[in-house]
Amino acid sequence: MPGRAERLSRSNSLQAQGTKFAITGAIAALIDVSLTWLFQIGLGLFGDVASRTIGFAAGTFVAYLLNRRWTFNARASKRRFAAVFATYAMTYAINIVLYRWAFPFFDHTLDWPSSWALTVAFVIAQGTATLINFFVQRWVIFRSTRKSFEF
Repeated sequence: MPGRAERLSRSNSLQAQGTKFAITGAIAALIDVSLTWLFQIGLGLFGDVASRTIGFAAGTFVAYLLNRRWTFNARASKRRFAAVFATYAMTYAINIVLYRWAFPFFDHTLDWPSSWALTVAFVIAQGTATLINFFVQRWVIFRSTRKSFEF
């Protein structure tokens, strides 16, 4: 009898894919926010957009690899990669717009500590982008990898 982890890994249901996407997203977000903080606040090497871009690119690369193989059980495909890249470009733009509004609002307007402002701005921007990203990938890009439309 397969265990819970094995059933989750094999399932293509919305719940299973959502769970796997969340786990993958948490790993990618940790990489993303760590690099964003490191370059923007820790080392102070870059501004908000450059730091977010570095973090987003690294997190996105990890998320793509894990989601393609584990979350959506899909083979590598140039067409699918291009579609995911276009989706990430769209969610990057949404992410940056929200982050550029939220970080100064919390950091300067509300005078929060910069690390708190960065974290909350990151969660708002990344959370919005992640929801859009999941639904586009599940229902558009990787729809053919599901054996049946399960809920």
